[in-house]
Amino acid sequence: MTDANAIVERLRALFVETFHIDVPSSDTDLLDAGILDSFQFVELLLQLERRFNVRIAIEDFDLDDLRTLTRIARVVAVNGQTADPSAALQSSGAAD
Repeated sequence: MTDANAIVERLRALFVETFHIDVPSSDTDLLDAGILDSFQFVELLLQLERRFNVRIAIEDFDLDDLRTLTRIARVVAVNGQTADPSAALQSSGAAD
């Protein structure tokens, strides 16, 4: 499994645990499909910071970067993900 695939799988888990949503495909448009609303979008940004130990400044990305799991994985990877996966596990409570 590549890092990108691993990130996508962790994102799938995030959506199930946080939003109780099983995203049908890594290329499903989360906004067009009505999977994410504006409140969930804010929660998604918070969860990305917590679980992946990244900082995503709103002015540094385009909304299109967060439309699919594949694109979100790319943003996470570019912003320094996987440096310490245990930190993300601890933040998500999965290490308990």
